[in-house]
Amino acid sequence: MIVLRTQGAPQRGVIRGRVPRRREEGEVEGVPTSRVSIVRAPPFGSADEASAWLDRLRGKKGELEAEAARAAAELNRFLRAHRVAAADPWGRDVSAEHALVVRVGYGDGDQVAEGRYASAYELPRKQRGSRKREDLAPAERLAAIMGGREEQLVCEELVLRARTDLDAGRPREAALQARIALEAVLSELDESVEADRAAVAEAANEALDHEPKPELQVAVADAVAAMEAALRKRRLRSQLDTRN
Repeated sequence: MIVLRTQGAPQRGVIRGRVPRRREEGEVEGVPTSRVSIVRAPPFGSADEASAWLDRLRGKKGELEAEAARAAAELNRFLRAHRVAAADPWGRDVSAEHALVVRVGYGDGDQVAEGRYASAYELPRKQRGSRKREDLAPAERLAAIMGGREEQLVCEELVLRARTDLDAGRPREAALQARIALEAVLSELDESVEADRAAVAEAANEALDHEPKPELQVAVADAVAAMEAALRKRRLRSQLDTRN
């Protein structure tokens, strides 16, 4: 079950948004935030069982984060359906890393729906800049792209989309996206890419009718990882050339 709440900003009136208003300065408007609660359907048998579940997650490294990732995947399934239902191409997927706050816990149904718990743990917020600076250096590259000193390749966006589909558990979309991404990578990059082009093409063909076979899904995942490695190598080489 997914419970959505919007809070933190005054609602706009119906008439207010119909005509432009003259402004002398750009004052800061309140920004709404959304709270999403992902509630498991089968309830715990008792408070002791719920407590043991949470203790088990807390006691094993990475399990709280894995639980949050599973919740994000469920939310993305909902958002995917909403994109299609609303015909809204700008609706995007989310990740636990980009949330303001992530909590894993348990409580009564009404309690959890309102963002309250009998017991919960709040995960530390991960910083996007925590990855190796020499690997990404996003601020430097952003400046280079916007300043026209470095080209942004078409395949970079396509590979990111393929990665999103993979991580969201969408094997058909991932196969189709990986195929066009691989063709773009092979066209735009000088270095070779260790990817099974034939297997990716076969996976994409199967994806037109149904989910690709498991072995083809593995080939797609390997191909996306190989494309990411090739693009990472290009970025590192570009950074070295810029610094030298």
